[in-house]
Parts: sequence; structure tokens; C-alpha cells
Amino acid sequence: MPSHPPTLPCALAIGGLDPGGGAGIAADLRAMAAAGAFGCAAVAAITVQSTAGLRRVREVPARELISQVDEVMRHQRVLSVKVGALGGSANVRAIAKLLGQHPAIPVVVDTPMAPTRGRARLLDSGGIEALKDILLPRATLVTVNIDEAQSLLGRRVRSVHEAREAARAIAALGPRAALVKGGHLTGDSAVDVLAVQGEVIELRARRLAIPGTHGSGCTFASLIAGRLAARGRSRSRGAGAPLELSRSRSRGAGAPLEPPVDRDTLVAAVRWAKRAHHAALRHTVDVGRGLRVIVF
Repeated sequence: MPSHPPTLPCALAIGGLDPGGGAGIAADLRAMAAAGAFGCAAVAAITVQSTAGLRRVREVPARELISQVDEVMRHQRVLSVKVGALGGSANVRAIAKLLGQHPAIPVVVDTPMAPTRGRARLLDSGGIEALKDILLPRATLVTVNIDEAQSLLGRRVRSVHEAREAARAIAALGPRAALVKGGHLTGDSAVDVLAVQGEVIELRARRLAIPGTHGSGCTFASLIAGRLAARGRSRSRGAGAPLELSRSRSRGAGAPLEPPVDRDTLVAAVRWAKRAHHAALRHTVDVGRGLRVIVF
């Protein structure tokens, strides 16, 4: 009897192409593989970029982006989605609409707006407003650094207490959970703050004295998405068939839908990703001029 081939769940990254490989979908795919998922990618923005900085960004037309995403979701076992840099409001709106057609898939929305180095923008001002209004409410989890939290909320975040308040405020914008990352704060501990279902959880790790690192945020969010896909393997229908999800149901249409992942599974995925990310930061590598990168 022929044996069945091994199967893997897919995690789909939607974001920017970084030719230097340190951030964007290249970093997403490495993280998803480390989490036990098969990483797929749809390019929303093309950049001129390396570990030395971001020079230019060109948004991929929304129709082309949706065609990429739709093809993968039709034919592969996509059990989670990670959304990164989208470039502008047209892609934000298009992705929000598409995700509304797949409510059973957990979605991790990372919110890169400006690079660590360089002056080009990964999301324009119109895109930020669309992000707040229509994409964040589609998210299972939103991940933001301190600067991104301040851009979304229009107020300063300078302490763990203010990060807790920011996480609550971002969760109130509509996502099921919000994670405010504390890497840009000060103190002996790097404290990330997770707001989920009215509870605020602090995730602590000893702050590392390491050189500047490229793609850290992309990697953290994709570790979470990859873990959710790996943990959601049992939800797939059959060993070799793609996960076919209803296109006729969206949030707010008909009876309320069950969340795509339960609270405990979500919190466990975030905790696992925090540990994996912290361990990887201890072993960043130098690939040339500029910032270091994360490998697994």
C-alpha cells in the first residue's frame, strides 16, 4: 500500500519584499518554518532595501495582491495569516475585505509603518487610518512596537504602565487581542504587554545587550502566526486537501461566529513566540554592512 506523504499546515505571510532578506516576507518565512508551519508569501509592496536601510517602497496594485492571496488560499491548507507592510490604503482595504471572507482563519496583523533605518514609509497616512478603521477589527492579534502604538493612538507610551493602557486601547479598536512590544522601552527587563478579553498579561524577559537588529518585529509576529498554524493542524479537513472555508460568511453577517482560535491557544502561541524570539536574538548574525539579522 502506498504511504501518505507527510503534511504540513500553511501560514500565509502578506507583506513587503526586502531584497536584503533581513525583514519582510523573507524573515516571515524563516520564522514560520521555525514554528512548524510551511510558509507561503504574497507580495504587497516591493522595496529597495538592505540591512543598511530602506530606500524606496512601491505598493503592488491591489488586484495583483488579491490574486496572489486568493490562489494560495484556494489550493493550500492555510491555517493562519500574518499581515505586514501593505504600502497604502488600497491594499489595506482589499486585504480587510478578503479576510472578512475567511473568518475561520486566525490573523496576526503586524503594523510596520517606518523602518529602523531609512526615511521611506511602509504605510502612508491614509493607510494608517484604513488600518485602524477596517483591518484591525479583522485581526485575531495585532502586534505593535512603541512607536507604532503611539502612531495608532496619538499619545506617548514611555513606561510599562502606559504600554498596558495602550494595549487596552488598541484592543478596543476591534482586534481580539493586542500585543504592545516593549523592546524600545528601558529597564532590565523587556516587557511585552498582551491585552486579551479584558485581561492584561505581561511577558517578561531579561533585556539583551545586542547590536541593532533588522526584521525583529516581522519575525516575532510570524513566529506567532506559524505557531497558530501548527497548533491548528487538527482543524484542517483531511490529510491532503486544502482547507476550504466559506466565502459567504463574514463578521457581522448572520449569526455570530466562533473565534478562529481560543484564548488559551492564542496566549500559549504568544508566550512560545516570545521565548523563541528572545533565544534567536541571542544569536543574530552579521551578513554585511548595516544591522544584524535573525536566523534559526
